[in-house]
Amino acid sequence: MKKYAAYIICFFLSFSLQANSVIDSLENLIENSSDTTKIKAILALGEKYQASDFNKSLKYAQEALALSNKQQYSFGIGMAHSYIGYSLTDLGKYNEAIDNYEEAIKIFIEIGEQNGEAIAYNDMAYIYQSQGLIENAIGTYVKSLKLLEKLNDKGSEAACLNNIGLLYHDQNNFEKALEYYLKSLKLKEGLGNEKSIATSLNNIGSLYYSNQQYIEAEEYFFKSLAKRKKTNDKHGIAQSLTNLSGVNREQKKYDIALEYLIKAEKIQLEINDKIGLANTFNSLGENYRLKKDTKQALKYLKKAYSYSKEIGSPLLIKNSAITLSSVYCDLKEYKKAYPLLSEHYRMADTLENTNNTRQLTQIGLQYEFEKKLHENELVQIQESHKHEIDMKEQKIMTYSFATGLVALIILSIVILKSLNDKKKAHLRITQQKLEIEEKSHKLEEALTDITDSVIYAKRIQSAILPPSKRVKKHLPESFILYKPKDIVAGDFYWLEQKNNSILFAAADCTGHGVPGAMVSVVCNNGLNRSVREHGLIEPGKILDKTREIVIEEFEKSDDAVQDGMDIALCSLTDKTLQYAGAHNPLWIIRNGEIIEVKANKQPIGQFDKLEPYTTHTIQLEHKDSIYIFSDGYVDQFGGEKGKKFKSKSFKSLLLSIQDQPMEEQKKIIDATFEKWKGSLEQIDDVCVIGVKI
Repeated sequence: MKKYAAYIICFFLSFSLQANSVIDSLENLIENSSDTTKIKAILALGEKYQASDFNKSLKYAQEALALSNKQQYSFGIGMAHSYIGYSLTDLGKYNEAIDNYEEAIKIFIEIGEQNGEAIAYNDMAYIYQSQGLIENAIGTYVKSLKLLEKLNDKGSEAACLNNIGLLYHDQNNFEKALEYYLKSLKLKEGLGNEKSIATSLNNIGSLYYSNQQYIEAEEYFFKSLAKRKKTNDKHGIAQSLTNLSGVNREQKKYDIALEYLIKAEKIQLEINDKIGLANTFNSLGENYRLKKDTKQALKYLKKAYSYSKEIGSPLLIKNSAITLSSVYCDLKEYKKAYPLLSEHYRMADTLENTNNTRQLTQIGLQYEFEKKLHENELVQIQESHKHEIDMKEQKIMTYSFATGLVALIILSIVILKSLNDKKKAHLRITQQKLEIEEKSHKLEEALTDITDSVIYAKRIQSAILPPSKRVKKHLPESFILYKPKDIVAGDFYWLEQKNNSILFAAADCTGHGVPGAMVSVVCNNGLNRSVREHGLIEPGKILDKTREIVIEEFEKSDDAVQDGMDIALCSLTDKTLQYAGAHNPLWIIRNGEIIEVKANKQPIGQFDKLEPYTTHTIQLEHKDSIYIFSDGYVDQFGGEKGKKFKSKSFKSLLLSIQDQPMEEQKKIIDATFEKWKGSLEQIDDVCVIGVKI
């Protein structure tokens, strides 16, 4: 994506040589141009902010998309979706970023724009890699590389090779990672791109750091930092500072490490770099833990864990969970430590399983083989110079014995060194195993209490859910599909009778598991109070009062609590349906068509601009079907390509089962979900409510 933006900037500067800066030139073009020229200038301006202000970069990309759609400018639409995906990735919104890249690729294929298609594949693969979806990442990187080599786009090819190096690095294949990093660096140095060179230097430093070669790592981190300061790459500067802090921490220079981290935090807050902040907060917590400052350690590690869960990156969650668990172990708070330790190992399994490593190697070899199949030079040489080749083969045979002898000596040295390294590693592993066993023994003592507590929490949460008998009494032709991700859930369903009206809702509270369940109790209580104490019956007014109660409850905490709930709330009186929603829509199926009633785009909780919720009134007809649901069903990854189920597929499913009784519909919807999910983990709680009139 960077290549396009750079091209656009150079193109437009030729028209504005008298401007004081690139940004001034582009702003002038936006002000005085029209049509495609204005769109390209907006895109280029957004690119200038990609390393310094993620939100501003996203704003310009969205503005370019709106204008491109209005003018039906396909190239602009594709580029805008790519830029939006890039900014959303930096903001940690991976799923939204993937959706935009898919839209961009679809358009680029339609208009034959292979360069844009290749770069979008590369950026998508990086997201899959960050999510631990290694199979998707590998396949997408290979698609990108094949297109880039065909187009001879050296700059983008270098970026793709660098990302493949990251993939090998994540799998602890340091030799292969260094090979790809160096390939990428060589291409970048040939192009003279200082910012990209800095990225490769940083990655090589990270490789040495992973291999505990801290002097070499620090050298490369400083080289990278110097180039990033030269190009004013704020995101990169913060990353380099964080990496330098790690080198100093490993050498027990904790105060120097903290200085680097505080500088990095300041920059990341300025540019709203959530992924960077998650790493920095985790490093700050670890440093304070090593300095025996438990209060400060907990403060930063809770922030790191919260950011990591919000972003959804297995790597970030793995790192923050184990560090926070260690602090709780230090405090002998094992009930808090155990679930974090379990989550750490779950994420580690996702990132480092044997099948992923094997497939990574296989695909890498396949790519190299396919690449050579396209190189016809060897065949031509063999046909034209067969005699010369035969002579060379004889020389090779002559020297092969000597070469083999040297290779044998080198191999012997390598084997001896390897055996020595394995012996040292075995001693380290044995020591670590003893430490882990000691901690595990303590944690196992707490496991029974924790499990009993969570099961009891499920009993409490079940008590707030309306029983099936009561639901069937008021809504005889209905079903509720309720599938918590964990033992307890953040999703819940709700039913209340008021006068002649039946109120029912599907709600999705922030998070899942125990934290989500705690929020659900607060939100459920808010709904009950709105109806029972305040006598409200209109859905919009009920949500207004519930939001007021929820905010009031969370404001009692000393910490800032941003939790809340998305909800679809209905009031049914005879055949008159009233609906109000926070993010979650209402679907009505009538005569083979879906009528969608959209929700307000604000949660039940803290929000920048609070507005009253809208009540929609619909006159229902005989055999109408009503559906409300949380987002867990449509967001589930699965299928052959490991993608989301999505709303479109859910609509098609509901339309296909309209002739079935409601209980049979529930079975089909549940079976479809399980088949789609397959062996993948359920990512969120699921709640679907269906009612037939």
